[in-house]
Amino acid sequence: MTTARRNPWLRVPRPRPDAGVRVVVLPHAGGTATFFRSWGAALPEWAELTSVQYPGREDRLAEEPLGDARAMADGAIDALETQRRDGDVRPLVLVGHSLGATLAYEVARHLTVAPIRLVVSARVAPTASHGGTLHRGTDDELVAHIRALGGTDTRVLDEPEMRDLILPPYRADLRAAETYAHDPHPPLTCPVVALAGADDPAAGPPEVERWAEVAPAGFRLTVLPGGHFYLLAQQARVLAAVLEGLSGDVGVGHG
Repeated sequence: MTTARRNPWLRVPRPRPDAGVRVVVLPHAGGTATFFRSWGAALPEWAELTSVQYPGREDRLAEEPLGDARAMADGAIDALETQRRDGDVRPLVLVGHSLGATLAYEVARHLTVAPIRLVVSARVAPTASHGGTLHRGTDDELVAHIRALGGTDTRVLDEPEMRDLILPPYRADLRAAETYAHDPHPPLTCPVVALAGADDPAAGPPEVERWAEVAPAGFRLTVLPGGHFYLLAQQARVLAAVLEGLSGDVGVGHG
């Protein structure tokens, strides 16, 4: 395998060039590649973590957030296709949490080589009604929304300087989520594993189960205890669901 050039969209916290499978995770609205850093060590040796880094945060802070779901997906697609052209042809498992699930779905449908599995977490299905105007709300309304969902150290929201860093990309990501329009073509060709928090106020199990409507190649739903960021307390069970049935030898198993 050829060593891929560094791409601003992709982070590999624990490189495993001999791993047979790559797990590519797309974060939630306002999320960063660092949020999933612990997955790099927790995955088995035959799986390597790649986290997507959207513009406008952490080491891409100087860039403007995109605010458009298709543009965000296209950035990840271009980065992954570049790696493939550079020689990294290992099979992919795409994982998306919240907004990241929508983006991972778009990426999965437009890669030249489909992933072996799409894992969607804490997000309503593309076929469900989207929309919303929260991205046009006041800063205080956005902060209240972040607090309600959890997953963020609320102390940082009390610091004006930190709010100035967090809210612009979060607002742009909300715009991407709320203005997303689903096009059913091309259809998804890989199996879908859907994960939901039992008490998620934003995307409960019934809404997440509707991903079956866009999963002709196979569908499985796993419901875990917790709210929108259930995956923080349930990391081991989440990773087990992500990799269930896969093999480090062949990279594929049942859907």
